[in-house]
Amino acid sequence: MHRFLLFLLCLLPLGCSGPIDAPPPPGPPLVTVAQPLKRVVVEWDSFTGRLDPVDFVEVRARVGGYLQSNNFIEGQVVAKDSLLCVIDPRPFQAEVARATAGLKEAEARLTQSQAQKTQAFAQREQAQAQLHLAETQLARAVTLFRTQKISQDEVDVRESQVIQAAADTVAALAQIEAASAAIAAAEAAVGTAQAVLEGAALELSYTEIRAPITGLVSRRYITEGNLVDGGSSGGTLLTTIVARDPVHCYFDANERDLLKYLRLHVSGERESSRGAKNPVYLALVDEQGFPHKGHMDFVDNRVDPNTGTMRGRAIFPNPDGLLVPGLFARIRLPGSQPHEVVLVPDSALASDMGQPLVWVVAADGSVRPQPVTLGPLRHGLRIVRTGLDGSERIVIRGLQLVRPEGTVETELGAIELELDSSLPDTYAPLPPEQWLTRPNNR
Repeated sequence: MHRFLLFLLCLLPLGCSGPIDAPPPPGPPLVTVAQPLKRVVVEWDSFTGRLDPVDFVEVRARVGGYLQSNNFIEGQVVAKDSLLCVIDPRPFQAEVARATAGLKEAEARLTQSQAQKTQAFAQREQAQAQLHLAETQLARAVTLFRTQKISQDEVDVRESQVIQAAADTVAALAQIEAASAAIAAAEAAVGTAQAVLEGAALELSYTEIRAPITGLVSRRYITEGNLVDGGSSGGTLLTTIVARDPVHCYFDANERDLLKYLRLHVSGERESSRGAKNPVYLALVDEQGFPHKGHMDFVDNRVDPNTGTMRGRAIFPNPDGLLVPGLFARIRLPGSQPHEVVLVPDSALASDMGQPLVWVVAADGSVRPQPVTLGPLRHGLRIVRTGLDGSERIVIRGLQLVRPEGTVETELGAIELELDSSLPDTYAPLPPEQWLTRPNNR
């Protein structure tokens, strides 16, 4: 059996008649080519930020006492000056009553001192009149004594009357000075009593804790009946309030971005966000495009030595409350003035040892690699900073078929823009009438 199979195998070549035809050589590969697009665009730099309220208030007790009531609904919007909590006011009402009585007492003493001064003035007038009468009588007595009509004893009596009247005048003047001093002391006592009353009334007003801003209130941290501490530093935290509209977004720019913005400002190509309200666009993690428009609001004064970044802040309107403080957000900041760029799809890009390149097709079908310098995406296409001027034909499909120093057959394709209406191709700093300001509720 094995011999028979070996015999048949030996006969097979003899059965072949004629030479075997070789397959034809393959032709040049077919690729799709197109001319890069040229368009005026703004390069929007990408950052990740975190939303933060414009105003945040910790509501604390300013006086101590037992919490009588919480007068707000947790998690709801409260208006400025609306009543939030009440601390038992009775001890403070008693203090106000005591201070009121003290003020009335001080005012009564002032009235008494003023009456004493009036009485002292009257006594002075009376003493001066007595002095004048005594002096007149003494002069008459001296004249009569010289003519031997009265005795020396009567002259002595008139002299003693003058001395007494003069002493009464001096005493009246002293009483006036004493009354004036008593009035000054009484006025000071009235001022002190008024200050005590105002302080007591102020502490009484602190028993009603009202919202300092309009915003979203948190939960109740203390329930009724608990003793709370008051004071400017150690007051018990009762709840918190955050303002909702507008809202801030903080982000950090690295040294490369910072230096780029500084050089653009020095060259006059782009105004610094420190002085100009450059537009900023924002999107939440579940949003397409960048539907929220705001503007730059603040740039810090130094680079953080720990992170090597500088803190920036944008402000956004938030009428529907969708921008919740604490959320992360994607933001876009203008990184250039409007300028013309060359755009190619990412499908046209190849790489050689880490160097990005495109394949340029000549009129005879030959291809050559062209190194390029790339920028960010814009309208779904990649910005080419250097390497292309927009007049070339480049391979956009079939890159895997292209070989260096080879030739290709081409079919004409088109590069299409994915227009992004949320990020415009031009911008200008916002005028003052469009600036977002802090809520006017403080």
